Amino acid sequence: MTPTLKPLFLLADSSLLYWRDGGRPYLDCLTSLMQADAPLRAAYLGASNGDEPAFYELFVGAMELAGISRCRMIPSRPSDEDLTWLARAHVILLAGGDPLLGWETFQRNGVEPLLRERYREGAILMGISAGAMHLGTRAWREDPPPGELSLVPVLGLAPFIVGVHEAPEWKELKRAMQAAGPGARGIGIPLGGGALVHPDGTLEPVRHPVATFHNEGALLRQSLVTR
Repeated sequence: MTPTLKPLFLLADSSLLYWRDGGRPYLDCLTSLMQADAPLRAAYLGASNGDEPAFYELFVGAMELAGISRCRMIPSRPSDEDLTWLARAHVILLAGGDPLLGWETFQRNGVEPLLRERYREGAILMGISAGAMHLGTRAWREDPPPGELSLVPVLGLAPFIVGVHEAPEWKELKRAMQAAGPGARGIGIPLGGGALVHPDGTLEPVRHPVATFHNEGALLRQSLVTR
């Protein structure tokens, strides 16, 4: 049976982990999306923030609200047991922090191919801030000096360059869009908001509207996607 690809969860910050939509925890949807017979396993990747334990505890609390109790932090230097857990995880969260630190770590420690494999096998991948950028097509260093923005290819599971929490100007995202060249597509997710990227590439804003960008060569077109 061919696995069903799941939506990618792109979050600007951690607030949606605890957000209630109509009184119910928003992340209740994780269980219904997976439709698994066995208890769900969740993995947390904190490479972008240096494996800060406090952020992992936030993740554990959010998973408990969603009815998921089997959680594990996958450190920047994972053991064989850590990688085995990741390879079987139903829900995987890529934490926020320094986008390039996290990405270089994933390339070095063998996590990058596992993330691609788990997505193809039907796991739910979630990214917060830098983690959301990793799920898109390009990332860049935080607060780059003027004229020195350098784009790095990342997972590309979502067909967009992802920018977070810099509304309404989206200064760095616009710089990235220009650097990526004609044809590039981007999304800007405001503070407190998120977006689901469905397997067919369609966007579903969560909590707040999402800005979209398209580099048309001489024009950078911007629009807004609402629920």
